[in-house]
Amino acid sequence: MSHTGYILLADDNPTDAELTIRALEIGGVSQQVVWVQDGEAALHYVFRQGVYAQRLSGNPKLMLLDLHMPKIDGLDVLAQIKADPKTRSTPVVIMSSSDQESDMMRSYEAHANSYIVKPVDFKQFTDQVSLLGQYWTRINRAGP
Repeated sequence: MSHTGYILLADDNPTDAELTIRALEIGGVSQQVVWVQDGEAALHYVFRQGVYAQRLSGNPKLMLLDLHMPKIDGLDVLAQIKADPKTRSTPVVIMSSSDQESDMMRSYEAHANSYIVKPVDFKQFTDQVSLLGQYWTRINRAGP
């Protein structure tokens, strides 16, 4: 049995994670959101290792990834996801508070599908995440 159609959210900030989940709900995104708080947990979840070894198989429909996280940072998570043929086609959107051009460039060089700077304003944040979720779960057509 597989576990498909979910969104994997990797963000060490509980407030940002809660706001992201709420914004997806406001946008009518119906996919289950699985939240992990660091890069190591994100990799363990995706590759079914450690405490997630027994979870149902299946890749996320979308991965929302913070850059600056404990244990393993977002760029390393991104690189490992995109290096594995089983997970390479998973859309990964970087959601970061960093608007540094170097962070954006390194993310795209590591094959991020999109890069979003988290707005500080709650309404802007909600609108942005809502649209993002709608695009990747309803409009975009995933490869086979």
